[in-house]
Amino acid sequence: MTEFTLVLGGARSGKSAIAEGLILAENQTHSPYYLATAEACDAEMAERIAHHLAQRSGAWWVTVEAPRDLAAALNRIPDQAPVLIDCLTLWLSNHLLAGSDLKNAIALLEAALEARRAPVVAVANEVGLSIVPDNALARRFRDEAGRLNQRFAARANRVIFVVAGLKIVLKGT
Repeated sequence: MTEFTLVLGGARSGKSAIAEGLILAENQTHSPYYLATAEACDAEMAERIAHHLAQRSGAWWVTVEAPRDLAAALNRIPDQAPVLIDCLTLWLSNHLLAGSDLKNAIALLEAALEARRAPVVAVANEVGLSIVPDNALARRFRDEAGRLNQRFAARANRVIFVVAGLKIVLKGT
């Protein structure tokens, strides 16, 4: 694997915009791929997805919807193309709600990342900065998200934390 960057932050912190900027700034030759993990489970989420797509219209992004099979989608992308994964937290949530084998899904994603040669930037929410959730599923989600972020931060060359649209480099340059 070459360059892997993890961009962490809270909801509406500006992490996606910063991640997009990183991919575009570091790539001048190949169309970047945008692996989108959101699922339109209701009208409001469908509207959010449409808004995100509209923001990228006219740009040279190649969007691939990958709500759960992120590893397979990543493996199908040409090796020289940079990739933005947005976001690992939604991907995790999709797996938890589907009752998937999370350990296997994470292992497959790690293997796909390891095989990449072009830069990959992944976005994830930092959800552990708030109160303890009041139900078992929400606590499991928070715990799994924290473990996933730690795991991917450990393998990343660069980790950026975003607050109020400002980035703080936690690891790398």
